[in-house]
Amino acid sequence: MEVLRSILSCFSSSSRTRARPGAQSHHGLWSSRASDKNKSMVEQLQRYGVIRSTKVAEVMEAIDRGLFVPLGGTPYHDSPMPIGYNATISAPHMHAACLELLEKNLQPGMRALDVGSGTGYLTACFALMVGPEGRAVGVEHIPELVATSIENIKKSAAAPQLNDGSLSIHVADGREGWPELAPYDAIHVGAAAPQIPEALIQQLKPGGRMVIPVGTVFQELKVVDKKLDGTVGLRDETSVQYVPLTSKESQLHAR
Repeated sequence: MEVLRSILSCFSSSSRTRARPGAQSHHGLWSSRASDKNKSMVEQLQRYGVIRSTKVAEVMEAIDRGLFVPLGGTPYHDSPMPIGYNATISAPHMHAACLELLEKNLQPGMRALDVGSGTGYLTACFALMVGPEGRAVGVEHIPELVATSIENIKKSAAAPQLNDGSLSIHVADGREGWPELAPYDAIHVGAAAPQIPEALIQQLKPGGRMVIPVGTVFQELKVVDKKLDGTVGLRDETSVQYVPLTSKESQLHAR
């Protein structure tokens, strides 16, 4: 992961940040002109060394990012894109990095939780990784985004798993996770917490892994590994900049 860590340290500002009217786009690994199709986007991520896993490449090729970015956006540009409600969809390199970090915990039959699931892109990727014998769960506290994400997934390669119930999206406070289907082999958090929520640690299965940005002004993408004896190991992966993991009201009124 050393190459990945180096790349992410250079481009950490491309992670999931608050969309500000009139703000300039964050600089990613390539411009929109360099990649105008989903397959080309994945090939760029492989070229830059962000994607090394064949499985991650296959899944990101199968789930077309263009289905999850609002009309008028540039879905294959390596940049976060606004999705409304003071939220964004992360840059492709951040999604790829998190899938790489979680791959061993996204094997067929495993359970995955996506906190702050937004337009549903990463939850759909998780669903393909764990397969219909596993469970992929998204939680998002903006009801309109949950409705949009379900419609997006219906158009994607993950639609069969939405239909059979092995993929589900729920309106909920992500800080509380989704205890009904815990424990989870993999947990991804798409917003920065001032500290790691205890509820998410409790819902992580022994042997499981969580990837979560932590901090306020300065943030680190942390990798949390729960050992088989229940103890927790923690390491920093890279510096990032994400929207805060907060209440629905605070997010909607953020400036």
